[in-house]
Amino acid sequence: MSTFDSTKTPLPEIIKQVTEGKVQLPDFQRGWVWDDDHVRSLLVSIARSFPVGAVMLLETGGDIRFQVRPIENVQFAGAIPEPERLILDGQQRLTSLTQVLALETPVKTFNEKGRPIDRYYYVDINLALEDGRLEEAFVAIEHDRKVKTNFGRDVILDLSTAEKECDAFFFPCNQILNSDAWEESLQEHAPDKFPAYMQFRKKVLNAFRGYQLPLIVLGKATTKEAVCLVFEKVNTGGVPLSVFELVTASFAADNFNLRDDWYGSSLRKVTGRAERIKTEAILDTVEPTDFLQAISLLHTYERRQADIAAGKTGKTISAVSAKRVSVLSLSLSEYQRWASEVEKGFLLAAKFLRKECFVASRDLPYRTQLVPLATVLSCLKERWLEPKVHDKLCRWFWCGVLGELYGGAVETRIANDVEELLRWIESPLDDEAADLIGGIIPRTITEASFQVGRLGTLRSRLSAAYKGLNTLVLRQGAKDFFWKSTVQDLDHEEVALDIHHIFPKAWCEDNGIKPAVFDAIINKTPISYKANRMIGRKAPSDYLGSIQSHKQVGLSDAAMNAIVESHFIDTAALRSDDFDRFYERRRQSLLDIVEEAMGKLIDRGISNDHEEPENDNIQLAAANA
Repeated sequence: MSTFDSTKTPLPEIIKQVTEGKVQLPDFQRGWVWDDDHVRSLLVSIARSFPVGAVMLLETGGDIRFQVRPIENVQFAGAIPEPERLILDGQQRLTSLTQVLALETPVKTFNEKGRPIDRYYYVDINLALEDGRLEEAFVAIEHDRKVKTNFGRDVILDLSTAEKECDAFFFPCNQILNSDAWEESLQEHAPDKFPAYMQFRKKVLNAFRGYQLPLIVLGKATTKEAVCLVFEKVNTGGVPLSVFELVTASFAADNFNLRDDWYGSSLRKVTGRAERIKTEAILDTVEPTDFLQAISLLHTYERRQADIAAGKTGKTISAVSAKRVSVLSLSLSEYQRWASEVEKGFLLAAKFLRKECFVASRDLPYRTQLVPLATVLSCLKERWLEPKVHDKLCRWFWCGVLGELYGGAVETRIANDVEELLRWIESPLDDEAADLIGGIIPRTITEASFQVGRLGTLRSRLSAAYKGLNTLVLRQGAKDFFWKSTVQDLDHEEVALDIHHIFPKAWCEDNGIKPAVFDAIINKTPISYKANRMIGRKAPSDYLGSIQSHKQVGLSDAAMNAIVESHFIDTAALRSDDFDRFYERRRQSLLDIVEEAMGKLIDRGISNDHEEPENDNIQLAAANA
């Protein structure tokens, strides 16, 4: 059965419905943004009876409710009436036509620079009657209805009264749909122009009055998800509509301001959850949709557990879900029940990440992994600090990062991880027994793998695994070559740090080492800007001596070696400029770190270390979008 009707409606009828409040806007629609050129172009198109595209409306009265608002500048004598239909597509066109054709007030539009202006629209009747000059005939006049020159000192056209309009033979566009009053004025003040006016009325006014506007009307049974999808498809030129905006409009129908609850409002003296969450630097990229997903996960997880407890089986058991349809189906009461718990969960996630040595959001491998982490921590509360629970959380987290499993579309993985991670944490079985039974350890752990050759292809600092490995090195207490302090402490003190080559790029090029080899993470480590300046193009044997003998450093060989080894670098290979030995030793050391973090062994057989990676940057771009 079709969920929509397609028809045509006379333009005057749809404008009448707008001014009566029968057709309004859902609150998720953005404001009116058309400039003066767009408005005049639309008027000319209708005057020529050209197609201007269909308008899409949604019938009200169904299960979904949105906060609504009238079209800009439309006023009502009493309370705003309940609409019968809402505009999904065609807002700019209907707003332009309503303001120009049906309102006595000036049209609030924009000039070519985007600055707001007030304009009345007129048609120069003489020009409109000339062949090929209809486009020139439509003009916009300032709010005082006068055209001036000489910096506003000289008035060259005055349309401030009906008599002056008739004398100048300029027709006001807000009389197009009903010109009776203007025709009486013309008959009184310029009767000799009436024959020419009748030609104009037949050519231009009748085109507006008889114009049939195509309508697509979605029925009352249309779901919120369908509204969101349709809106995104038909508004390809604008900013995509987010789930947050749809939920905001839905909750507003129950007098709850979700935008204030998330972003806060200085006007209404409301502190938003975003502000409280983003006091943690690691969380400053959290989006409102992430927050809603976590609430959906908690709500659907509780419902699933209730279904299982009630003895339901198979498909009758609710699924844990973070998908858009589940987020859109959240009721206000469900949001309010879980919102504070989820906020606490995100703040606990920041504490967990700090313990794993993540400080800033730029170092976070996957923003998407925050959602299941915060959701699980919302359930665990302070229990996440229990040693066995914390170990399981860490293993799951690092398997997701180093297995590169949170790139791209991850809604299904997020839902699976929440349910499976909580089940695993609550299981009394040890990992060996859980492995034998199967189905207890989360799939993110069992599916995660780190190929030995991946180290040789990790070159982009934007890659999730690259960020993860760098953080694991820091977690082990890597110290800076110059400052002697740990790199982490220097980062906290805002000393300039970056990831640099251990064997300098220039030295490698001079010695015939390919970029595919020397640019890999195996030959990179985090050090200070000061240390890197001293390294320059020098061989390691030279720059180590220069750094440790610097008057502000003054280190013995043993002390310098200890710093180098804190980066999992073989000091003998480095001091002898033996790149091959250095490379292999560090590769093995990094694989040791990976194995420890993931809690599983890596097959260290023959690898193709220097083959180009597949989707390295693509994965990351998708994950952090």
